Amino acid sequence: MYSATFIFRKKQYDAEFERLDASIMAAAQSIPEFAGQDTWENAAQELTCVVYYWHSLAGLQALMQHPDHITAKQNYQTWYKGYHVVIAEVLRTYGDDTIDHPTRKIGHAGAAP
Repeated sequence: MYSATFIFRKKQYDAEFERLDASIMAAAQSIPEFAGQDTWENAAQELTCVVYYWHSLAGLQALMQHPDHITAKQNYQTWYKGYHVVIAEVLRTYGDDTIDHPTRKIGHAGAAP
């Protein structure tokens, strides 16, 4: 499994942003390799973090080639003060099994070692 973490500082969103955002999310969900997402906010640093989970890199690459994703990336300065992306391989997860999460079945070992 892979994760693509998109960290950004917001500017003002507009109708075009909302349209692209909805289209990109629908495109991601239509790709069989898409496993889910998390969204987090760090108010102190004015950052938003969206983590997309993928069963394969091919799924992630398919989304990156979607026309609306390309358009959004070309125009990011309209809606974001800055961004950073981290692509990572998920090697193992653990927990107490009370939270359903897209990574839950990947190398799941129960409680932390």
